[in-house]
Amino acid sequence: MRLPFLRTPLQPPAPVVPFHAIGDVHGRLDLLSPLLRRIARRGADDPIVILGDMIDRGPDSAGVLRMLYHWRHQNLVCLAGNHEAMMLGFLDDPVRNAAMWLRNGGIETLQSFGIAPPELTARGAASDCAHELAQALGPLQDWLRGLPLRWSSGNVVAVHAALDPARPPGMQDEKTLLWGHPRCASTPRRDGLWVVHGHVVQDAPSAKEGRISLDTGAWHTGRLSAARIAAGAVDFVHSEA
Repeated sequence: MRLPFLRTPLQPPAPVVPFHAIGDVHGRLDLLSPLLRRIARRGADDPIVILGDMIDRGPDSAGVLRMLYHWRHQNLVCLAGNHEAMMLGFLDDPVRNAAMWLRNGGIETLQSFGIAPPELTARGAASDCAHELAQALGPLQDWLRGLPLRWSSGNVVAVHAALDPARPPGMQDEKTLLWGHPRCASTPRRDGLWVVHGHVVQDAPSAKEGRISLDTGAWHTGRLSAARIAAGAVDFVHSEA
């Protein structure tokens, strides 16, 4: 059910407290580590929101997950992305879901855990690989399964991919939050909210028309982007190889 809601003039972002959001990491621990240190120095008490897609494609997904899991920052929030969803889908049903995950960066994630990718034509190979990965993940698996899909403060909502512009944040489909929506970039929201997201690679981060886009393709560009979002201000910060 789609609920009509009145068009509200777009005001500047106004979170309750300033916070940092970090775009898709995709296994680039070498970029994430210095960026987190820099952010912590700038605003030690500011919430830090990781916008999902921590894993796949880059060289050290295992290192990224372990560091974020153990990061001693009381206000760190990691959101689920579609790549975390694909990996968990592989663990739940390896025969059905292996091919999709592997061709979208799962091979690199397995290798970062010291696991050889399965030969999918070999009987039982996918299931054996999933078992090995579950063992390697240990407590990380329960943590990943419990990641939230969105986080909000004031008039700013953080998600991995998108919000359906015709629905309030609390009435979104999980698929939209993880995989995007065809009208998210072309149809303005009517409730005055700003949406900060990753998922769609941009040449540079941007803040316009109610959207703050932060995925700059770190795994292949060598540039991981973040934003400090405060009342009336969005300031970008980067980590580059």
